[in-house]
Amino acid sequence: MASASDKARFYLEQTVPELRKLERKGIFSKEEITSIVKKRSDFEHKLNTRAVSSPSDYARYAEYELNLEALTQKRAKRMGAKISGHKGQQRIFFILERGTRKFYADTSLWMQYIEYTKKQKAYKKLERIFTDVLRLHPTKPQLWISAARFAMDENADMQAARGHMQRGLRFCKKCKNIWLEYAKLEMIYIAKIAARRHVLGLGEDRKQEAEVEDQVATAPGDDVNLDMPQETALDEKALQDLSNTPAMTGAIPMAIFDAAMIEFEQDIELAESFFDMFAEFDQIANLKNILQHVLDYLEASAPQSVSHATSAAKFVLVGCQPDSPDFPIALGECLRLLKLASTSTSSPGSVARRAILCLVRLLRHEDLDAAVRKVITASIRQQCQLLTSVDSSTSRRRSSR
Repeated sequence: MASASDKARFYLEQTVPELRKLERKGIFSKEEITSIVKKRSDFEHKLNTRAVSSPSDYARYAEYELNLEALTQKRAKRMGAKISGHKGQQRIFFILERGTRKFYADTSLWMQYIEYTKKQKAYKKLERIFTDVLRLHPTKPQLWISAARFAMDENADMQAARGHMQRGLRFCKKCKNIWLEYAKLEMIYIAKIAARRHVLGLGEDRKQEAEVEDQVATAPGDDVNLDMPQETALDEKALQDLSNTPAMTGAIPMAIFDAAMIEFEQDIELAESFFDMFAEFDQIANLKNILQHVLDYLEASAPQSVSHATSAAKFVLVGCQPDSPDFPIALGECLRLLKLASTSTSSPGSVARRAILCLVRLLRHEDLDAAVRKVITASIRQQCQLLTSVDSSTSRRRSSR
């Protein structure tokens, strides 16, 4: 059986021809080559010693090679030198593969492997990595989320993305984040289809030419490539037919929300998280229906809660653009409801915190009128004063005990 030194020497000898070529082309000096060899030798001896190596050693080795590769490419470009046969990327893949094979239980190393592969756009390899890691770590929600995002963002395969999320929910049923991410994935899909319809000039009020089956579990067009070229894009009729499917009407995100509320036994704060996440997709035509569904649930389950009061205030602003003439009226109603919530609920401090976050987000819009911006700034100042007052009162009560 080969010793650690023999293995290290074997891996180092494979890099000698490449280093000599880099030295001949003047990309690295003789002293720099010596330093590179010494650094690699230290890493390899540590990695091949069973009692000493750790996942962080593989991570640091891969990071070193990544920086070295970036420097090599930068110098080669500056000098106009061609480095054919260079194996920097292949070496980094090999290090990370060795690390995940040896320390298969370390998910951080797997995530580094996934992120690097994604950055290099090695999508075939990435599919194999996801297959391997999900078999080893089916109870890690972040891995299911990453796999689903990859399926939709890179492969434009919504059916595969849903499959990952649904299998992830079977293994990670008690993780709130995976429920939120699944609903968010469906909202992104709706937004992409809506954007495509807008590009093709298809109005929401056009007459539909075909009846579609109303099933929440599956929706036609899941395998549609949203990023395909114009000449092979979806035809108008297909996009028109999509507008009445469960995927486009918001039935799937609402079904996910309902299932999450059953799973987490009416978790009001989780319901508010769903509301805030849905509200980010203001370009979706049916957004108000989706938000109203969540708001109705909050009103039925906890009408006196802070979550219901602040969500109702934020709902007033949905669909109202900052540059529209209706925005000042909607903002006035929102501020009125927030003020009412601070007096009618038992946690004015929580209302103030939520109000500050909401109002600060509004200030980010560049199209705000100067007078409206002044009103929002003054309202934030008032909420900060209220929060300070509540915190001071709470501190006094605690000290008196």
